[in-house]
Amino acid sequence: MEPVHTELFSHSVQHVLDLVGIFVFAISGALLAVRKNYDVFGMAVLAEVTALGGGLIRDLIIGAVPPAAFTDLGYFLTPLIATTVVFFLHPQVERINTTINVFDAAGLGLFCVAGTTKAYDYGLNLTASATLGLATAVGGGVLRDLLGNEVPSLLRWDRDLYAVPAIVGATVVVVLIKFQALTPATGVLAVLCAFALRLLAMRYHWRAPRAWHRRTTAAEELHL
Repeated sequence: MEPVHTELFSHSVQHVLDLVGIFVFAISGALLAVRKNYDVFGMAVLAEVTALGGGLIRDLIIGAVPPAAFTDLGYFLTPLIATTVVFFLHPQVERINTTINVFDAAGLGLFCVAGTTKAYDYGLNLTASATLGLATAVGGGVLRDLLGNEVPSLLRWDRDLYAVPAIVGATVVVVLIKFQALTPATGVLAVLCAFALRLLAMRYHWRAPRAWHRRTTAAEELHL
């Protein structure tokens, strides 16, 4: 299988965008730690796991070792900076939660596309590459919720679509690869597809359907 070796942006621009995405993901992890009344060490752990967990899962599976999180000091330090911001300014950060969610949506789109491309570069087939693109985008959030003793957000019916936009973005990438149409320009369009879908889901509260003809009601579920 011929590697793609396609960069959406120049290395320096890609690196900056990665750090921005890592910072925003880390903010969400640190905020959950605050809500759970964790100490500063717990905040840092949740920030690091949320920001870097998805990329670590991908890199370990594809054999890209040591993972980027351990070879680039900026990747490791950025979540600690986010932890410091939340530690001192968490009330103010909570008030701009909508803005954070917009940046989070952008990070979701960027990471699902970059993760899919990197997995394919390392020789995985299209289906596996898309799966790891999804894991790159949402894996950190799943680990965050598990460490926070919560049901992962992407498994909850009462949360706006999160995994689906990442799946769409990753699917667009593998279709482009299949037809040899993946370029920096079309890659950006894949990012925008995932980003726009996530924004629409937040705006209109789109949620995935549940089992057909299910009998339990939301009120009953509260007592299960």
